[in-house]
Amino acid sequence: MARRALSLGASVPLCVVIAVAAAVAGAVFTAAAIPVAGQSSATAPYRAPRAADGHPDLNGIWQALGEAHFDLEAHVARPALALRAGPFGPVPAAPVLALGAVASVPPGMGVVDGGGAIPYKPDALATRNENREHWIERDPEIKCYLPGVPRATYMPYPFQILQSNSALFIAYEYAGATRNILMKDPGPPPVSSWMGQSVGRWDGDTLVVDVTGMNDSTWFDRSGNFHSDAVHVVERYTRTAPDLISYQATIEDSNVFTKPWTIKMPLYRRLDANVQLLDFKCVEFVEELLYGKWRKTPLK
Repeated sequence: MARRALSLGASVPLCVVIAVAAAVAGAVFTAAAIPVAGQSSATAPYRAPRAADGHPDLNGIWQALGEAHFDLEAHVARPALALRAGPFGPVPAAPVLALGAVASVPPGMGVVDGGGAIPYKPDALATRNENREHWIERDPEIKCYLPGVPRATYMPYPFQILQSNSALFIAYEYAGATRNILMKDPGPPPVSSWMGQSVGRWDGDTLVVDVTGMNDSTWFDRSGNFHSDAVHVVERYTRTAPDLISYQATIEDSNVFTKPWTIKMPLYRRLDANVQLLDFKCVEFVEELLYGKWRKTPLK
């Protein structure tokens, strides 16, 4: 069109050429925007592959990415989890000083729904802050104790979901922790335990897991966030993409919190070649920490 107009010389005004070219271009873009027959203008919602029983297939090795295992709440970077007062601000405590940047805490946007703080009762908040000050002595992860729920989900280690028509089982790399998701409610848990009792049900395409019967010895993260043995956790697992589970957990504990609160995060399928869950039974790695002082001749 432009070449044709130029060959006409002054017989066609330039403004007419521009107007015609603009009209043609507009028609092309308008036609491109009109969906062809059978094509929807809106993206259809993701439908996960089905297991034999018709429910979404959650089988696979999954892992959370992010900084939730350091602190569920939004936080700035800090020199270490264990700190002491310095001349111009906090510095790493003596036991972790030699670790340098390895012991530091990266910043995180937090995973608490709504971006707020965990709704602690005043006395419980004081306990949380005290836990932070005594992180080395109190964090159960340091002693390789079982992590509890939901902490097991977002530790920096993979876990595997094994799903069949009649059973659902989760194996975690950290400490060899496991959970049997009971798809028929057996009633109240007979005893309290580190991982509690998990009872599952399907809500449409979402697996909902009620977790009760946990003891008060697990934390939520490395920043001292904790609960009592009255804690009740409701997890929701939803496949929202081929290699993605949208995970959320609502925590209720009237002994510690003023109201229920929720965390949300994505879980990613591990796609590494030959990926598999490996043994990381760390109990043997902390034997010296826990029992070394009882040696006949303690190591120096």
